[in-house]
Amino acid sequence: MTNGTPKNNAGGGLFAAQEGQARLDGPLADRMRPPTLDDFIGQDHLVGPGRLLRRAIQADRLSSLIFHGPPGTGKTSLACIIANTTKSAFESLNAVLAGIKDIREAVAKSQERRSRWGQRTILFVDEAHRWNKAQQDALLPWVENGTVILIGATTENPFFEVNRALVSRSRIFQLKPLTPGDLAEAAKQALEDKRRGYGNWRVSFEEGALEHLLDVSAGDARSLLNALELAIETAPPRWPPPAGAEIRVSFEDAQESIQRRAVLYDRDGDCHFDTISAFIKSLRGSDPDAALYWLAVMVRAGEDPAYIFRRMLILASEDVGMADPQALGVVVSCAQAFERVGLPEGALHLTQAALYLAAAPKSNTALSFFDAMREAEKGETQVPAHLQDPSRDKEGFGHGEGYLYPHAYRDHWAAQQYLPAALQGKVFYTPSALGWEARIRDELRERREITAAMALSDAPHGEILSWAKESKARGEWFRRLESGRSALLLSNRNALFDAGSVARHHRILIAGGGDGLLLWEALRRAPEGLSAALVRSGSERDGLYDSARLFEEPEKPLAGVFPSFPQEGLPPPEDAQALFSVRRFDRIFAREPWGRGGNADLFRRFAASARNLLAPEGKIVILQSPPVWGARLSRIIGEEGAFKDAEEAFFTGEAGKMWRWDQETLEKAFRDEGFTVTVRVLDQEEARLLTERDLSRWFDRSSWGRFIAETLGQEGAGAIQARLQARIKEGPVRWSWKSLLLTAL
Repeated sequence: MTNGTPKNNAGGGLFAAQEGQARLDGPLADRMRPPTLDDFIGQDHLVGPGRLLRRAIQADRLSSLIFHGPPGTGKTSLACIIANTTKSAFESLNAVLAGIKDIREAVAKSQERRSRWGQRTILFVDEAHRWNKAQQDALLPWVENGTVILIGATTENPFFEVNRALVSRSRIFQLKPLTPGDLAEAAKQALEDKRRGYGNWRVSFEEGALEHLLDVSAGDARSLLNALELAIETAPPRWPPPAGAEIRVSFEDAQESIQRRAVLYDRDGDCHFDTISAFIKSLRGSDPDAALYWLAVMVRAGEDPAYIFRRMLILASEDVGMADPQALGVVVSCAQAFERVGLPEGALHLTQAALYLAAAPKSNTALSFFDAMREAEKGETQVPAHLQDPSRDKEGFGHGEGYLYPHAYRDHWAAQQYLPAALQGKVFYTPSALGWEARIRDELRERREITAAMALSDAPHGEILSWAKESKARGEWFRRLESGRSALLLSNRNALFDAGSVARHHRILIAGGGDGLLLWEALRRAPEGLSAALVRSGSERDGLYDSARLFEEPEKPLAGVFPSFPQEGLPPPEDAQALFSVRRFDRIFAREPWGRGGNADLFRRFAASARNLLAPEGKIVILQSPPVWGARLSRIIGEEGAFKDAEEAFFTGEAGKMWRWDQETLEKAFRDEGFTVTVRVLDQEEARLLTERDLSRWFDRSSWGRFIAETLGQEGAGAIQARLQARIKEGPVRWSWKSLLLTAL
């Protein structure tokens, strides 16, 4: 304790503050652990500039976390970095060695720090999946009340192996195997570092030796560094040679230091579930080659063939089903044959079943049972009287009366209602158009139509709802129609993000995002990335921040003011760094950034500035509506004469030159800046309520209105305005136009 406050206790061992010399005497993989985020290699989707986890670590605003990923991908190294940067006390436990007693001791220390000095405690638990349920339950209350902030590391899927309550209170971050480039960078660091690695010697490799180590390490940095250490320290001359000596690693040394790549498979762990998942998805996707590969991986790793057959039996009904009803019989026969033969010859029966399922037509209509189950859970189980058992209450209650015996009719079928009255017309099963099931599709549809028609003819007439001109409900009806605008906005928003193929870790910039429509969707789709909005004014920024006040600090979106948008395009990278702490974005989205007044120069400035802000493989998606494809007032009143001609003349002539751009103009601007461009044309339509104010704005205060008055004369323009006034009093008008969905990368 110093000056009344506790030291940051890292719990000893790997995280001890006084570990300097111990670390230098340890294994190479331990010595080379990165001290800061800037030294960390790989996992850019988690700790790259602007990512959520990086911001949380830098701001020291961590909540409970679980790092999940294969060995050697950086889980413990991230914990080391947190230990080096946090102001909180840091405790570490290894679930293989620690028990409930150790948990209680760590919690007691945390409570003391919290009560005496108000200091938080971060508890790192390595191999968290090794704790049993009782041990995990012992920690849960202290995570829940904030006594400790948990950081767990596990190679297993936390949703299967970690207490569900702990998972629900933590944010899960999945680490991926390192790329060959990442491994090469890790090897380079180790070879050049004079303090922690082999920078004091001249290490060289025979052709292919280092590449062999990188390849066989299979994304595992620890495996690479361990092999590198063994290869270097066992190569001539005797270790350690004098400083400056040359060490030559032969290909044979490299091979001996890291044996052939082991099949990554644990029958009780993630690889077991991932591999059977890949097998089943390959069968479902009708890829026999992939199915055979994953089948071979499982058999080679010692998977129980009975388990594989059980999963194929499920798939035969779930994914092949009625498209080929014989599939289930084939798999059952192969499973029975395997029981008699066993391995190794039984692999032929596994193969036959897998190939049959992969080649079979597919239908998942058996899942319709679960739709029926959801309806059954609502409790509507009243059996229609004509279907009830007549043996008990036929005389008193009429049970069974009116039932049509199908075998008494042609084709052994009669139209009658079999569902409860409340579910009349409900459809659960829709046959697919493949295989055997396609044969019954049309016949079943026709029978349903006949049944529905008869049921409706026997049903009492429903109430007919109407409204008069003076009806109070009229305004509400109009407002409901107007609410179609919301559906249109949501449809456009989804079209933008679907075209952008957003990943959870992406850094997203919304250009002109003051309304928040795209920003909130960005937060939902990229929770581990960055969501930022470029706005035109401080009031727009303040409005967004007010709406985001309930978000935790590291998760809040960012809003930056750039008043010259869109006239000057997007800000340069240095301004983006000042506004959002990042210089590059993975995705840039914009919805109608130029309003209706775009032109080639504006588009080109936007494209050029966007090029400077995009990360490698980044993408821009823009929704923009060309005025030349917009709605026309002449269509609303069915005008085919002078008014229609005047409108078209405005948009194609000199008077409307600022509105005259089209798809080619927009595409060319982005192609000229080196983008690969694809464009989709969206048909847009809504029922829109027009007002007298709209007409006054168009006719009296716009360049369009002046042109119409000049072309038709004041009297002619006034007559058109009067016709429109009469039309809008009748209710909503059909407002249709076209928009461009541009994707550039």
